[in-house]
Amino acid sequence: MGDCVRLDVDGGIATIVLDRPKALNALNTAMQDDLRAVSAEIAGRKDVAAVVVQGEGRSFAAGADVLELEAMSYTDIVDRSVALQAAFTALASIPRPTVAAITGYALGGGCELALCCDFRVAGEGARLGQPEILLGIIPGAGGTQRLARLIGPARAKDLIFSGRQVTASEALAIGLVDEVVPDDDVHDAARRRVARYVGGPAYALRAAKEAVDRGLQVDLMTGLEIERALFTGLFATADRDLGMRSFREDGPGRATFSGR
Repeated sequence: MGDCVRLDVDGGIATIVLDRPKALNALNTAMQDDLRAVSAEIAGRKDVAAVVVQGEGRSFAAGADVLELEAMSYTDIVDRSVALQAAFTALASIPRPTVAAITGYALGGGCELALCCDFRVAGEGARLGQPEILLGIIPGAGGTQRLARLIGPARAKDLIFSGRQVTASEALAIGLVDEVVPDDDVHDAARRRVARYVGGPAYALRAAKEAVDRGLQVDLMTGLEIERALFTGLFATADRDLGMRSFREDGPGRATFSGR
């Protein structure tokens, strides 16, 4: 990994740490490239069952590096925007359950990064939002798309058009986060949320995530075909055999899966 993102793996859970605390973990180009690399590494690791994303220090990520953006020309940003979206898409595409552990600010690119996770746990003092409009631009790392899919178009437009920040309690009320806990408990709460997937049927979890995420991008009939293909494919896995045999012999919820 590079200097801006750390990766720790413990007990089957990988923790991606955004590590520019003096800059409130502003997402400069180096961090974006590191994030893409670490996401690709996790996707290929068999010892990772779930992922926590967090920021080092007081904030999750306060946004993009505005000074870096200000220095870019139109042609610079045309080229960079491809790599920017690729980095966020790499995180969203990790075939494991993921959770953002949000403390402090998750603004702009930081909010967009949290949107790439399956779940979001926020500290009571967290603030979230898409303030790009206040810079004369719009979100460019998925905010206009993922936010609307998560909380609905009207609420997404309210946040994007105004650039306002929301508290953790409002974020919970509108569905932007899934859980609010004391600030000091955010990382532990995020781990608890995904620890249940460690030792689970890895390929079934992967298929479930893919079915939901891809299904949101297409019409219902295409989504049903995606689901059907993934559902039938799981009948070729060892965990399907283990799960059904355990159900027959021991009752539901008692299987010990192999991850194969």
